Amino acid sequence: MPLYETVLIARNDVTQQQVDTIVDGIAAQFEAEGDAVRKREYWGLRSLAYRIKKNRKGHYMLLGLEAKPAAMKEMERQLSLNEDILRFMTIRVDAIEEAPSAILSRKSDDRERGFRGPKPAGRFESGRKRGYDDREEFRARDETEREPFRPEREGFRGMEE
Repeated sequence: MPLYETVLIARNDVTQQQVDTIVDGIAAQFEAEGDAVRKREYWGLRSLAYRIKKNRKGHYMLLGLEAKPAAMKEMERQLSLNEDILRFMTIRVDAIEEAPSAILSRKSDDRERGFRGPKPAGRFESGRKRGYDDREEFRARDETEREPFRPEREGFRGMEE
């Protein structure tokens, strides 16, 4: 039987358990027809590259399937009818890898990074961080250079009129 990999994206409004329920329905449908779900990976709630149906995030799930082409067409039809599924993509592969996918292995690498050393001193030679009052706009004039406020020179009219 041919092998397929399907990645589906569910809305961020649904929970992980609801995504698992959708995939359980797909698995039950395959098992009833004599096909099999060989691999199942939940990649988590991730940001989308662009908004899809007003959603900015989605639950990603990878499925490794061994099924007949007719069963795959039926699964894709069911996914397209499901309102909780934003997108899906199915490709035919030569073999389904049993090892974790690149997405999951990259996540574990990020967790193992830990401490990366001290932060650099800053972009100034002295290594001193500039505060709010050290900005150039504030340093351009001293307090002694400022002239007092003169209402007659500024065109200010008081409340006398």
